Amino acid sequence: MQVILFSHRLAKAKTLTLSLRHVAVSVTLALGLLLGLTAALYWVSLRFAAELKLPVIQQLAFAAQKGENESARAFMQQNLNAMAVKLGEMQAQLTRLDALGERLSALTGIRPQEFRLSETPGLGGAPATSVAPQDLSLAEFNGRLAALSRDMEQRTDMLGVLEAQLFEQTVKKKALPTMMPVNATFNASGFGMRIDPFTGQRAMHEGVDFLTDPGTPVVAAAGGVVQFAGFHPQYGQVVDIDHGNDLVTRYAHLSKLLVREGAVVQRGRAVAESGNSGRSTGPHLHFEVRFRGVAQNPSRFLLAANPQVPLARAK
Repeated sequence: MQVILFSHRLAKAKTLTLSLRHVAVSVTLALGLLLGLTAALYWVSLRFAAELKLPVIQQLAFAAQKGENESARAFMQQNLNAMAVKLGEMQAQLTRLDALGERLSALTGIRPQEFRLSETPGLGGAPATSVAPQDLSLAEFNGRLAALSRDMEQRTDMLGVLEAQLFEQTVKKKALPTMMPVNATFNASGFGMRIDPFTGQRAMHEGVDFLTDPGTPVVAAAGGVVQFAGFHPQYGQVVDIDHGNDLVTRYAHLSKLLVREGAVVQRGRAVAESGNSGRSTGPHLHFEVRFRGVAQNPSRFLLAANPQVPLARAK
């Protein structure tokens, strides 16, 4: 491209030759200058919009400020929603801990007040004067909230394991014949070698005899399944209860049976009435505990739960 310049000061016309490169550079510089001026004018307008008090500029400034406020509000709302979800999870965990605490208090005998985790404990103290108080940032708050949630989950798991162990111990304890089979404060003959009342010879007495009136209720010393309920030539009317783990209790010389073979009985349920049936010199209850068929001393089991009960020795 050629540009011819005419002037009355020049003796002759001048010719300028512009290449495509020159034209592109010129256009680019012009556009850059235009954009720079526009940006500068926009910034000056927003910066001094309050002083200029031009309606159009003020509307632009308000629109820009409103957009920033909306973005900040949306950001804060997102964080609040996330914290609300986390707070809901922690409240659910706290409800689980409260229910778990009630079950643990029932298993251990501790007062339920000790496990009221939903109640805020008493806290206090004067603020420190040597260190200035500091506000938590949003990131710090989220971090502490997440750490607290993890701690609650760990403690819930630990308490759950403790509950399982306590429940297992409670079940085992209930399966042991530690409950008095009859309401009697005195027993006539204990476990061990004694003089047989029929032969006058020393013989092994494999149970404990409780003096009772005929018809006195006889209860299961522990929960189990009735293994046998019927007549035995020596024991008379007898009930055998299997408590599992090769442990069986026997209730002999009964006058009346209240259960049948195969019945599931709970601890403390009446299974018979005492009497004087079989090889017996008078009304009483003969109580045995057998482990794998071998007679054990019932006193060891009864004293475990009833340390004040007087138990006689063999005679």
